[in-house]
Amino acid sequence: MRAWRGYMDGNQRLMEVLNRELQDSHDLSLADYRILVMLSESADGSLRMSDLADGVLSSRSRLTHQIRRMESQGIVVRDTCVEDGRGVLARITEEGRRRLAEAAPTHVAGVRNNLVDLLTPQELDVLADVFEKVDKAIGER
Repeated sequence: MRAWRGYMDGNQRLMEVLNRELQDSHDLSLADYRILVMLSESADGSLRMSDLADGVLSSRSRLTHQIRRMESQGIVVRDTCVEDGRGVLARITEEGRRRLAEAAPTHVAGVRNNLVDLLTPQELDVLADVFEKVDKAIGER
């Protein structure tokens, strides 16, 4: 139980501090940031909403609400998928790219200060191994 409680408490605190830093400095939530990263890494800056929901481990309805909010900020837009005319794409805007570029150093510093610098390289390897194993096992179900 020690491992589970340590994970739960540490993860909650880490996510809260990373979210707060992005909110306070850039008016972006950690969820916004993650979506912008995924969109920016796609070939044309867009992804089908269903693929984006899967990528950020969100329900489609929650993602739709999130994207609507992000649209109101001008950082993403929704487009109809030209391939089938039915699907909906989320696309990062130039404003979204600008905001992501501004927020990235804050996020990287937050991860470094609150996780990476606290652990040895060996501990980081173990952490990566453990959560890759968990992710793979759950993903195969």
